[in-house]
Amino acid sequence: MGTIMKKRIYYHDTDCGGVVYYANYLKYFEEARTELLRSKGIDLKALASERLLFAVKRVEIDYKGPARYGDELEVATEVSKVKNASLEFLQTIKRKDILLVSAKTILVCIDGQFKPCVIPDQISERLAR
Repeated sequence: MGTIMKKRIYYHDTDCGGVVYYANYLKYFEEARTELLRSKGIDLKALASERLLFAVKRVEIDYKGPARYGDELEVATEVSKVKNASLEFLQTIKRKDILLVSAKTILVCIDGQFKPCVIPDQISERLAR
């Protein structure tokens, strides 16, 4: 089960053409992934203090249509795979029922030396629910 995050588009999100600058969608997806983890009781700041981090390994993104200043978007996020040291997320951004952007993102769990490490069982279990 995933989450839906609402996102209002402000002037600073747009480019000179009045549409959302393409790289900003990556920020929206990041925010939504963080909110999904928070909803499952996973505190990324606390994990970082324990020298356990999640880094983006890969993003595949498809742009279908533009979002514009003033739009209210819905960013849907779900965990599609939990492996030993990585997580896969599927995400979409819609305006009403119109699909604007979709993405698949793979995060890898890393330690304080930025080496891949096994995701702790307590996190894997929370994400599997």
